[in-house]
Amino acid sequence: MAFAHRGGAAHQPENTWLAFKYAAAAGYAYLETDARSTSDGALVAFHDATLDRVTDMRGSVSSMTYKQLSAARVGGTQQIPLIEDLIGAFPGLRFNIDLKDPGTIDPLVRVLKRTEAWDRVCVTSFSGQRLVEAQRKLDQPVCIAVTPAAMVALRYLGAPGKALAGVARSGAQCAQVPMRIATRRFIERSHDLGLQVHVWTLNTRAQIEQALDLGADGVMTDEVDLLRGILTERGQWHPAVTV
Repeated sequence: MAFAHRGGAAHQPENTWLAFKYAAAAGYAYLETDARSTSDGALVAFHDATLDRVTDMRGSVSSMTYKQLSAARVGGTQQIPLIEDLIGAFPGLRFNIDLKDPGTIDPLVRVLKRTEAWDRVCVTSFSGQRLVEAQRKLDQPVCIAVTPAAMVALRYLGAPGKALAGVARSGAQCAQVPMRIATRRFIERSHDLGLQVHVWTLNTRAQIEQALDLGADGVMTDEVDLLRGILTERGQWHPAVTV
């Protein structure tokens, strides 16, 4: 599984329409993005807590209304997309959505109810509490990643026990981890529990090939052309089929 991280940030400004369109045109079936919430409950594709790094405005995303936020331009030219608009614009593709703040959960639920895209998203977060709450509020089955605590249990516990049994019962479908966590043993343990392993964010040939050789099920990259080329060489490139 090839994931275009932030839409493929090596080629176009991250989390913008240009980036997602580039990845879709390259044949990517999986688009990774970040979700932030505005003060009036809009769910936007944006990574940072503030606008300062990548836009021509300053300030906290969560303190602004969507109308205020929509004036910002990523890279000076690109408007910040709504997650709902992205889901609607790419109906044949799947989205990996990283919940970046507590205010994202209820807006995500509303977006999925309106779009009925339950089978086209995977929900992840660095906050275990956020993941558990999202899973509780999402009233239809949705792909969800394991919590950070479960990730630690998979990586470091010496033998299966209550912690790993809890992972198996959690309903999670994947572990999304950095390369330092994705050892062969971690991947094998995850597979034993029925979990896929997706590794982020790999931007060199050596990193990508290492993850694939260890048996990773998915790779997230900014370098979408590089990953597509490597997977094509290995006979593992499966482009999206869009209607």
